[in-house]
Amino acid sequence: MKKSFKEELHVIRCFVFDVDGVMTDGSLYLDSNGELVRKMNVKDGYALKQALNAGYEVVVITGGTNTQVKTRLQDLGIHSIYLGAHHKLEVLKEHFETHNISAEHALYMGDDIPDLDAMQYCHLATCPADAVQEIRTIADHVSPFKGGEGCVREVIEQVMKVKGDWKHDSGTTSA
Repeated sequence: MKKSFKEELHVIRCFVFDVDGVMTDGSLYLDSNGELVRKMNVKDGYALKQALNAGYEVVVITGGTNTQVKTRLQDLGIHSIYLGAHHKLEVLKEHFETHNISAEHALYMGDDIPDLDAMQYCHLATCPADAVQEIRTIADHVSPFKGGEGCVREVIEQVMKVKGDWKHDSGTTSA
């Protein structure tokens, strides 16, 4: 019998996130040059940096190909970024194999059908409050926050607090 979501957080060492609809609200804005622009949450960025600083693995797998998104994630310190990933489970399995990561230690947050198989592969499946029904149905945890509005921070903070890794360091640089 599987333990409760909170009890399962102790085993998490790796966070896997989708971008559009998870790290963003899923909206796409067009700038004056016709470039697609996304809005990301600074509180999510802070939590991502905290996780990386505490030694957690952070992986981002997205179907999008926006280089500005990659730059933002790299600025936070994330190195495992997969853009244009249309078969997310294959990318995830390859990453785990290459980096010797067990799915039993991974939490995945996704919001839509392309995330479904990869979410089910990981130990814990989570999603934002506004994820599609098929994703909410299979999720071990549905964040009370919508995509781009702090759902990433919420799951990272939960894991890190349960494990005693969440630090209240006012010297941490902004995200």
